Amino acid sequence: MKSFHGPQNNRIDKTASENDAFQHKKSLGQNFLTSDVVPKWLVTAGEVTAADTVLEIGPGTGALTRVLLATGAQVVAVEADSRAIAILEVAFTAEIKRGQLTLHHLDARTLDVTSLKLQHQKFKVVANIPYCLSGFLLRTLLETAVQPTTLVFLMQKEVVARIARAKKESILSLSVKAFGVPKYIKTVTRGHFNPAPNVDSAILQITDINLKNFKNNTDLALFFKLLHLGFGQKRKQLLGNLADVYPREQLVAVFTISGIPLTIRAEDVSLLIWFKLVSLLT
Repeated sequence: MKSFHGPQNNRIDKTASENDAFQHKKSLGQNFLTSDVVPKWLVTAGEVTAADTVLEIGPGTGALTRVLLATGAQVVAVEADSRAIAILEVAFTAEIKRGQLTLHHLDARTLDVTSLKLQHQKFKVVANIPYCLSGFLLRTLLETAVQPTTLVFLMQKEVVARIARAKKESILSLSVKAFGVPKYIKTVTRGHFNPAPNVDSAILQITDINLKNFKNNTDLALFFKLLHLGFGQKRKQLLGNLADVYPREQLVAVFTISGIPLTIRAEDVSLLIWFKLVSLLT
């Protein structure tokens, strides 16, 4: 998946005093959420209950963390900024002491779910993430043997729309749909942030996350190989792009057997057809 640049770190602060004490860094592209309602939207989209374990990436000073903890859920939070860690340790001393909140001081770019002792299909992810890490974090949390059941991200609006609403497919949309069901939940306008970013945001929900579409890692690798080949040159037809690697005669036979038009472009190919190509080009 590709990374999409935008505000790098959208922190959620509960009060004006916290905002004053925790100044955003331009070098990090930090933008603070100033609305109390947005964390509630995120938690609602995640359908978080007291029975859940939730991974939060980039809690900042903890307004989303606070709402997550209020549900009774166990929260595992990953934060790179040592200033935020210090604030969280004070704000949630009781929750940390009783084991409801676990803090990890680490950079999301080094995130390894297995190191957090989370179990496959035994946790959810609810987070307001750095936009420039959108693709990386989706890949890290979906293309792994330790998957969440549900993932909710606050991301750049155009990227969420590309994944869940666009009529034309892309590498990103297909990469997400291969592992779960994406849904555009709600737009979060730039006015909810201080300073206001140049783009609006949106809440992305991915449910029914699983690996059932791939028999093994070989199928998984071939799926992404075909995607990148197929979208290699957008103006070329799918057949022409794949013919850079596969014999054209073989491709014509496979397309004919599968009922795929020879003139189709990658953006018009459904996920099921991509899976069929994986099985026939193995």
